[in-house]
Amino acid sequence: MAMTSAPFGLTPVRYLNGAPWNNQMTLYYIASTDTNAYAIGDPATLSGDGSALGVPGVTLATAGTGDVVLGPIVTAGAVVEGGAFVDPANMGNTTIIPATKTYGYFVGVVDDPNVVFAIRESNDSTAFTSANIGENANLVSGANNGYVSGWGLAETGVATTSTLQLKLLGLQRTQGNIFGHFAIWHVLINNHQYRSGITGV
Repeated sequence: MAMTSAPFGLTPVRYLNGAPWNNQMTLYYIASTDTNAYAIGDPATLSGDGSALGVPGVTLATAGTGDVVLGPIVTAGAVVEGGAFVDPANMGNTTIIPATKTYGYFVGVVDDPNVVFAIRESNDSTAFTSANIGENANLVSGANNGYVSGWGLAETGVATTSTLQLKLLGLQRTQGNIFGHFAIWHVLINNHQYRSGITGV
């Protein structure tokens, strides 16, 4: 049965040693001058700036070879450090940060390079097979659907190159998830902000 085109970005599932993800994340800051929209699952990278109180800043990652990734956003923005992760201007929406901002946002990012993520394969080239396990691939950007990220796993350009963004670990073991376009994969962030990329096999 064909898989469905329903990207959701990067979702943490476990650690590389097999332990389940324990919901740990690090606080980061998105400046009010940032012009990107954000959703849960969007990949972030360090911005080189931060909040007035010293929380490191992030911005939206760029899809492509050589572009480093810190990790995905897993909480929507709080406007006060230590406050609830909710936008007071839109209390009914806890997953989206708008492109036009009137204040900065604090977000939680899963930045541990040993976390394994689930991500949905795209449909932009030849579908991956078991022969691609262990190789590296890039992200492909996409607009959020109003709730979750629109980013996915690019089929174009898969190779062993160390500067590709993700390492393919295999399919997520759930019923109906088979090789083909829109399959759900488990990946590591390969070209990580806190670790150099590893050549694939």
